[in-house]
Amino acid sequence: MTFDVRWPVGLLFLMIGALVAAAGLFGPQPAGPNIDLGWGAVMIVFGAVMVLLAALARRSSSKPEL
Repeated sequence: MTFDVRWPVGLLFLMIGALVAAAGLFGPQPAGPNIDLGWGAVMIVFGAVMVLLAALARRSSSKPEL
């Protein structure tokens, strides 16, 4: 079993993205576009993609070869 850096990177982006998006939702509302909410969503999507890729890599490497 090897270390896959996508797991911690993906989880880190998911957590920080959730915090940034929550700050955008519940914080003081700006007069212009809500940058925190937008970038929080981008970070959540990136983190989810990293975790999904890590899970798919683990799943494909655990299949026995015939």
